[in-house]
Amino acid sequence: MNIILFGPPGAGKGTQAKYLVKKINGFQVSTGDILRNEIKNVSEIGKKISKDMKDGNFISDEIVNMLIKKIIFDTKKNRNLIFDGYPRSLSQAKNLDLLLDNTGLKIDHIFFLNVDKDIIIKRIEKRKILENRSDDDLNTILKRYDTYMETTKPVLDFYSKNINFHEIDGSLEIDQITNKIDAFLEV
Repeated sequence: MNIILFGPPGAGKGTQAKYLVKKINGFQVSTGDILRNEIKNVSEIGKKISKDMKDGNFISDEIVNMLIKKIIFDTKKNRNLIFDGYPRSLSQAKNLDLLLDNTGLKIDHIFFLNVDKDIIIKRIEKRKILENRSDDDLNTILKRYDTYMETTKPVLDFYSKNINFHEIDGSLEIDQITNKIDAFLEV
């Protein structure tokens, strides 16, 4: 079973992805974690990613798609994938479809965690204190949210036509969101 979780920064994708990894014995494909790992390794790509993240910009589709491709073509990881934060653009969504077609995989469920800006700001400010993430300052949060909403609208339109698309109120408590996801998985 392969799942996409998408929604604005701070919507709870990572929290739900970690739950799903345990539930379906899956592999979390967190673009945020992958990008932060590149930064931590101080690779050339990591340096570019670091600058873009600090500026509140999305990382180029070219870089993200290349990193995702490595995972999808890794036979040790490419079953029960939980995509957390990918795809974020129409180009990425089309790339994912192409990559999955080339490996014989498909997406079984798409969950859109819909959360408004005020709740996102509160959550990310709390996360910054708890996790001390460098990309969680207020100006960056606001820019990332606005960029996300602008860039992701076509992705929402692209996926919302699928019968396996589910919109969930991401402002609910964590366990309530988990229960709603479970209800769709049990069907």
